[in-house]
Amino acid sequence: MAAHDFDAVTEWLQGLQRRLCEALERMDGKGTFIEDRWDRNQSRREGAAPTAPDSEVGAAPSRRDPDNGGVSRVLADGALFEQAGVGYSRVHGDKLPASANAQRPELAGKAFEATGVSLVLHPRNPHVPTTHMNVRCFVAGRDTDTPIWWFGGGFDLTPYYGYDDDCVHWHTVARDACAPFGDDVYARYKRWCDEYFYLGHRGEPRGIGGVFFDDLNEWGFERSFAFMRAIGDAFLEAYAPIAARRRDTEYGERERDFQLYRRGRYVEFNLVWDRGTLFGLQSGGRTESILMSLPPLVRWQYGYTPQPGSREAELTTRYLTARDWI
Repeated sequence: MAAHDFDAVTEWLQGLQRRLCEALERMDGKGTFIEDRWDRNQSRREGAAPTAPDSEVGAAPSRRDPDNGGVSRVLADGALFEQAGVGYSRVHGDKLPASANAQRPELAGKAFEATGVSLVLHPRNPHVPTTHMNVRCFVAGRDTDTPIWWFGGGFDLTPYYGYDDDCVHWHTVARDACAPFGDDVYARYKRWCDEYFYLGHRGEPRGIGGVFFDDLNEWGFERSFAFMRAIGDAFLEAYAPIAARRRDTEYGERERDFQLYRRGRYVEFNLVWDRGTLFGLQSGGRTESILMSLPPLVRWQYGYTPQPGSREAELTTRYLTARDWI
């Protein structure tokens, strides 16, 4: 592998998107993904339509610039997933957006290239948690003699009704994925996840965390790339057993209302705090694809307080706290 083999990264990410969609369709048992291929240059023109909307997965590409766009795949109204989105993008530009160089101010104004896969699953049953996974690679100044690259990503879990064995399983898989890369890696990236997926204006975590990393390049390109692959490959092992255990749990209007209310927190985080959302919007990505992470239905209720001692109250008192699950 070349020292900075960006093409190898994009090839792996495209395969990851395909594998995830195939697995999620099998898990759902009813829904299928539609595919939307978009061209960044076209999407930046106000009112422009995507290049090939609502085509079937596997359709031939029809973009003018295959290295400056993406593929959004969305499953809606399935048996398990009310909405599932799996997006791939590879974009480049003349000026790195501010959201991407917040930790690297020396890169401001440099040309960039970025590629990644992002996934968000919003299940129908309130006992099945929402989840997010993202893996990505950036290169800044690729047109210079000394380009700077880094990897980032991770996965996190957002339950509505907590179960200890789900939390233990989730974090055990995360720990095992990190283990080959160092004894301290899981603890470090778990802490980073807890700190990142935090609603500062609410003073609460988004969920039970997982792992999160960014600006990773100290291990060298090949090992850093291998770690990104390990995280991407571990996601289904972490999530699928939880979804299988909870998908047939009985629920009623109370649980559904609470799910929709808690989804509001998810929207708040993505629109107020998430750097990935900001990067997509600042880099001229397709807005519809950037915001496919949002749930299809959500509600807000002024001053809501769950009944003390209820399962709804237990979410914040037991599960939405930074803690060690394993």
